[in-house]
Amino acid sequence: MRASIDHPIRLATPGAATASVTIALALMVCATAVHAEEGGSATVDGLVPVDSSRVAMAYIDPEADFSVFQRVAILDPYVAFRSNWQRDQNRTRRRNIRSSDMERIRRDVASLFKQVFTERLEAGGFQVVETAAYDVLVLRPAIIDLDITAPDVRSGGRSQTFAASSGAATLLLELFDSVTGDIIGRAVDRQAVRQAGSQLSFTNTVTNTAEGRRMFRRWADTLLNFLNQHYR
Repeated sequence: MRASIDHPIRLATPGAATASVTIALALMVCATAVHAEEGGSATVDGLVPVDSSRVAMAYIDPEADFSVFQRVAILDPYVAFRSNWQRDQNRTRRRNIRSSDMERIRRDVASLFKQVFTERLEAGGFQVVETAAYDVLVLRPAIIDLDITAPDVRSGGRSQTFAASSGAATLLLELFDSVTGDIIGRAVDRQAVRQAGSQLSFTNTVTNTAEGRRMFRRWADTLLNFLNQHYR
């Protein structure tokens, strides 16, 4: 039976999600990776692998007609830190990362992701909407294993900045038909700050998050290239 979502437009994973959501996402990535290594012809939900040099793993429904999609709806991204990230920062690096700091970073990362994807998709000819229709493709993103290696917590000012001389994140992106709710695509990819001395910054002002913006732009442009090259 093909996986689906009950309410594809309104469904969004809350920022303070339980650990079970993280475990489920991790298991999904692991299952996909095992399938790729074994060279299977299809995943358990009927998706087949697609050759891609731009992402680590990509799968689609071979019966889906992607050419009908001219509009896109983006669900609120789920964001999860690397396992034990807060503990490692506070014990090993002697930081003072609070749960409220982590929640704010999650909100900022999710907001930046939606902003960048909306900008890139609209620039590529797709209208971003919030309603279901026959021509609407639903994106359900999850940013997991987020690792910011050297956060700077500033308590003296009104704005706090979390910056990293190096950092990384994994994107799990699922594509759904907004009318049927069926899953028709999945991609998994990991990106890291590549240039020495560059910073991965997440602040209260998303316009200052240059490296994070570049990371999300690469993912958005990869999706656009996939849709434009093969299905438009």
